[in-house]
Amino acid sequence: MRRSASTPPDLPGYSFVKLLGSGGFSDVFLYDQALPKRRVAVKVLLTEELTAANRAAFVAEANLMAQLSAHPYIVTIYQADVASDDRPYFVMEYCSGPSLAERYKREAFGVADALRTGVRLSSAVATAHGAGILHRDIKPANVLSNDYGWPALTDFGISSAVDDDALASHTTTLADALADTASSGTSPSIGMSVPWSPPEMFEDDPSPDVRSDVFSLAATIYTILAGQSPFEVRGRSNGTLDLIGRIERGAITPMSRDDVPRSLLAVLQKGMSSDPADRFATAVDFARALQRVEMELGYTPTSIEVPNLLVDAPEKSGGPDDADETRARGVATINAQPAVPTPPPPPSTDDATLLREAPSIVAQPQHTPPVDPAASEPIGETVVRPRIIGSPAPDEQATEPQPSGRSKVVGWVIAAVAAVIAVAVIVSIVVMGGPTAPVSETAGASQAPVVIESVPTPTLVGATADGATLTFTVDNPDPVDGDVVVWRVSNRTEGEPLHRAEGTSFQVTDYAEGSTLCVEVSILRAGKTSANPLEECYPA
Repeated sequence: MRRSASTPPDLPGYSFVKLLGSGGFSDVFLYDQALPKRRVAVKVLLTEELTAANRAAFVAEANLMAQLSAHPYIVTIYQADVASDDRPYFVMEYCSGPSLAERYKREAFGVADALRTGVRLSSAVATAHGAGILHRDIKPANVLSNDYGWPALTDFGISSAVDDDALASHTTTLADALADTASSGTSPSIGMSVPWSPPEMFEDDPSPDVRSDVFSLAATIYTILAGQSPFEVRGRSNGTLDLIGRIERGAITPMSRDDVPRSLLAVLQKGMSSDPADRFATAVDFARALQRVEMELGYTPTSIEVPNLLVDAPEKSGGPDDADETRARGVATINAQPAVPTPPPPPSTDDATLLREAPSIVAQPQHTPPVDPAASEPIGETVVRPRIIGSPAPDEQATEPQPSGRSKVVGWVIAAVAAVIAVAVIVSIVVMGGPTAPVSETAGASQAPVVIESVPTPTLVGATADGATLTFTVDNPDPVDGDVVVWRVSNRTEGEPLHRAEGTSFQVTDYAEGSTLCVEVSILRAGKTSANPLEECYPA
């Protein structure tokens, strides 16, 4: 039976609004803060739980959250104190959006949204690991949504140091779980959530590490895609012992969604491997794997937000370094490049106009190790482009008879035009990325123009409706072998996935007659999409 909530404390500078939720050892209330004016969540320890151990754990949670509060995907803590009734409390960021647990039970997550959430949540977990903290209770209910719609990890109440020797006293064993008969597999006395916990947490002497949190991360992303926890089987018993048995056997329930790519399923299965050695070594490695799936589907990779902290992977028994291992990268510093002044023209003789060749554009080679162009893994460092400078060619004396008057003006115009062309070429190379080999541009009719390749934007040929089916036909104005037309519905949700068209036509089969449906169409070429996608609506 669910207990009744405690009485909200009287806090100077705060006005009680309502109860937000209740846990095993505390209640969370919504308050209005007077200055600065904002809504905040206040977590208050229960009166009956005011033991020395619980006080210490409560203070430890506040300190841990404060240590990580600067991260964009971790709930921010503002203040901690003791109320007038002797109950400890701390004031946190109020995340007004639903938790992942609330969302997955009422709506289906799109693949793009799940990938983006997975990378962002992995960033938060990796940051905690970098600070030496294991969360140990990652699950959909502990991921809130802030006012920007971003995930916000919370509830570090049972977290511990990565090397905490007293960890076993805070976790459950198989014998402890026998007393929990709830079908949810979650109990306040357990201090963990079985459906998303790795098998090593059920041992008599559990010794989790960062890979244990990786398991829970993967299980959480699986849950928001499948609409159920990964080891739950609909129509069968899903008690605690049932779930633990399936978790220990690695019996992940197949996901009944055709739009989830096999590559993503493989990433989630690896993250939930029964043997920790078979999982991703760190949360960053898990995030990298999700980024690769994003790029495979034509999405822009979600940024991994991890400060410059070293996250040590667990030691391996032997063998060469694994390809999935995280390596610390140096921080690239970008220095402002000084402008190279153009030498003034030499004094003319008898007012004669001396014509110079246009300055040649020389791309300075970048002194870095070679990079495999086929590698698709995003690099977590800043790429510094080679510095582009203009090097004027040696002066040449005019061999033609010295012009005068109108010819002199024409000569200056030609020189000015050549200089403008040179500046334009420099800007194009800097913006689009210049070659590493020297390129010489000279004024002359025989010089080939500089061509900067880009992915073209498709054009609409037509759009027709047949009941609930809309058929769009587009044209690729500059087709190249391997081009693929990709599209998405653009006026529904932000996370609408990209679809590949068969040829140059595609169909939307769930059109509601009388409504307006808009699509965004691009050409996918060698991993790049159109810079300016085609956007069309029906009816136009």
